[in-house]
Amino acid sequence: MSQGQEHIQSVAWVRPQSARRNIISELVQRLRDRAWRLTVQRRVVAEVLAGEHVHLTADAVHSRAQRLLPEISLATVYNTLNELVDMGEVLEISTGDGRKRYDPNTTTPHHHLHCVGCGTLRDVNPKGSDQLTLPGSQQHGFEVLDVEIVFRGLCPDCRTAATHTAVD
Repeated sequence: MSQGQEHIQSVAWVRPQSARRNIISELVQRLRDRAWRLTVQRRVVAEVLAGEHVHLTADAVHSRAQRLLPEISLATVYNTLNELVDMGEVLEISTGDGRKRYDPNTTTPHHHLHCVGCGTLRDVNPKGSDQLTLPGSQQHGFEVLDVEIVFRGLCPDCRTAATHTAVD
């Protein structure tokens, strides 16, 4: 993991306690409303996923969950993430680098901005994306259910590093 990615992920994790509690409460409440059995392990996974611009891999979720519950297994994390994805409470994002990321932001329509240098992934709301449609002649009989846009580029840290490397 690059220095920029560690910084972005740590910013997403270190939040004012009151703000984290509000987000955690919202996610936990949504799960309770679904009558989902909220075990200690499932609650810890939900807590790790709380926040803005959180797009963790299963390994990162497991690592952070172990800080709160040392005995949680990677299998439990995967099972919980798969259940949350199946329920529509977490989005599974693929950026093309082979690693799946998990996004708890399911209540606000958005797209993603991905740094191809360090892997940072941010939520974005591009202008006009809510008006994007596929003409019927290009649907090939499909019923379009969703649109997912991923913008790719270099974050400021990676752009600066690339500039310094080119100058040296």
